Amino acid sequence: MTIWSATPADVEVVSHLLGRKPEGPFRVVVRRDRRDPVVIENAPHLLDGTPMPTLYWLLDPQLRDAVSRIEAAGGVKRIQEIIDPDLVAATHDAYRRQRELLVERHELPQASGGVGGTRRGLKCLHAHLAYFLAGGDDEVGRMVADEVGEALTGVARVVEPPLSGSRS
Repeated sequence: MTIWSATPADVEVVSHLLGRKPEGPFRVVVRRDRRDPVVIENAPHLLDGTPMPTLYWLLDPQLRDAVSRIEAAGGVKRIQEIIDPDLVAATHDAYRRQRELLVERHELPQASGGVGGTRRGLKCLHAHLAYFLAGGDDEVGRMVADEVGEALTGVARVVEPPLSGSRS
């Protein structure tokens, strides 16, 4: 069984940031200097067995707001027009494979998309930034990180390495 290392304090902070208690196991993989969660890694299924397509979730309010401004200004379309679609497809595939390695409940329905739950193109710059910050090879996430600039001050890129299918 995979160990999801969210502490009670992490659950409390993440619950506050989400506005509700998390519905599945997770662990914090990226933090700010003050140890506040920035990105969490989610188990592939919620506690009720529902597939969880979002492996990496961006929680930090400052980064979330900065990325929302980019998206509101047409950032998804702008980036999609300049990025190699084969590179994006490879990123989606790598993300999907990483999530599949963590599946423990193979008898349940499985999520099948890549970053942001999609298989092609761009859908959610927040998800790409989260994946990049968690150590994913994500050119879209890197581009978004470059654009949010100072909002990344104090963010430790990877506090704990992603589980990537490690079992205990």
